[in-house]
Amino acid sequence: MNPMRLTGPEASVIKYDLLTALSVAGLNGSPTLQTTLMRLIAAVTARYNWRADELTVGQRDLARMWSVNERTVKREIKRLIDGKILICKRGGVRGRVAAYQLNYAEIARLSEHCWSLVGPDFDLRMKGRYQGESPVKVVQLSDYAKPAEAGGDAASSAPGTWQRAMARLAKENADQFNAWFSQLKYIGFEKGILQLRAPSKFAQRYIETHLMRPLVTAVETELGPVARVEFEA
Repeated sequence: MNPMRLTGPEASVIKYDLLTALSVAGLNGSPTLQTTLMRLIAAVTARYNWRADELTVGQRDLARMWSVNERTVKREIKRLIDGKILICKRGGVRGRVAAYQLNYAEIARLSEHCWSLVGPDFDLRMKGRYQGESPVKVVQLSDYAKPAEAGGDAASSAPGTWQRAMARLAKENADQFNAWFSQLKYIGFEKGILQLRAPSKFAQRYIETHLMRPLVTAVETELGPVARVEFEA
């Protein structure tokens, strides 16, 4: 089952398991973590847009929901972002409400030691969804690869390195880089085939589904045209 399918027949199980993971992580954590995750659960339950995979709620609305002032809301959001539980997709500027995304991989890591406390069925589902080795997976990039510029050889104009490609991704979106790209292991790049290893099956699936375009763009800028990406176990 694809864990990122947050709408559809099986979505309710994934959502309830996610909220359960947040709950038990808080209950088995410090008092500060308990309060922070309880507030996050309230916001997610009430306002999370699962189809768009984002939380867009103004600070004033969160303050009213949590029965706190807006300064406390800012502190809690910062704590969640610093803890990599939330990823900032869009900042709140010029009257626009900020958009945040749940970092599923970090929630799984944070709550993993508590899964068995919920029960063997929950533990099994979570391990199947967020752990486990993946076989070699090939991603065809006809929908992602950008066309070469007319009259130029992209390979000859891109004598960069994997490290520089990662630096580009970090500069474009530091939160997204820290949550997803930073743990990718570079294996090799030959004849247009980019070989990588993801830290988990879940991280691999998320990158394949949501983040392939920025990854390929950064790699092509530094290393040349990418024909396909292979994820190895």
